[in-house]
Amino acid sequence: MPRGRAPRGRQRTTRIRGARAGFWVYGGLTAVLLASLFPFYWSFLIGSGDASTLNDPDMSWIPGGNFLSNAATVVNDPAVNFWPALWNSISSSALIAASVVVTSTLAGWAFAKLRFPGSKPLLVFVVATMAVPMQLGVVPLYILFADLGWTGTIGAIIVPALTSAFGVFWMTQYLRQAVPDELIEAARVDGASMIRTFWTVGVVAARPAAAMLALFTFVTAWNNFFWPFIVLDRSDPTLPVALSLLQSNHFVDYSIVLAGVLLSTLPLLLLFVVAGKQLVSGIMQGAVKG
Repeated sequence: MPRGRAPRGRQRTTRIRGARAGFWVYGGLTAVLLASLFPFYWSFLIGSGDASTLNDPDMSWIPGGNFLSNAATVVNDPAVNFWPALWNSISSSALIAASVVVTSTLAGWAFAKLRFPGSKPLLVFVVATMAVPMQLGVVPLYILFADLGWTGTIGAIIVPALTSAFGVFWMTQYLRQAVPDELIEAARVDGASMIRTFWTVGVVAARPAAAMLALFTFVTAWNNFFWPFIVLDRSDPTLPVALSLLQSNHFVDYSIVLAGVLLSTLPLLLLFVVAGKQLVSGIMQGAVKG
């Protein structure tokens, strides 16, 4: 082989690593982005109009100037109780997300790195519970909270969601790949207890997966409508339940409804904007370490 010439396989690898995305890749990503943004633009378009905007055959695709007034109508509507409902959604979603991350990380560490009798059948049972629809447990769950006197309180939607079978499975699969058994053995040889090993090794390795789990759980709890609609009073609801009251009249003003929908999505968009960079960097860091 002549000097100064790299092997053919190495040249091919260099070309693949240095290849840049072409026109069709960027075109496809742009199309997906526009398709994802269209529902938000449509909601803003209707929410910035009036009651006749949706049924207008000559509707303009330029937003109107009524969004602030429509949003003020939603916020000031006494039937909606917007600010208490917003606080209920924020507090319950944050508590649920924090609890799911803690319990799932502990259970995931136990299933992934500890050896105890019945671990595999127990994990299979936990995963199998994800196949049970929530609707099957609504009646006994409501009876239980009615006996406890918790119906109509925010605790009735927090307590059933403090743990997650999906979260346990997610953290178990991640920790199995992210933490080598040799690292745990080295920590134990150095005299670290299992709790200290979990805190110094497991928690650090689990941060990327825990961040994503927290985000998914927060969004799921925020958008939950079925169980809060059943167990909470209309005077103290979460935000999705409160916004449903905008459609309880005989005449539904969809400009007001969609203005309220956009207001309810603003906290989630803000969360993605603030935490998105940290989440992506955490995932990439975990992938490199793995």
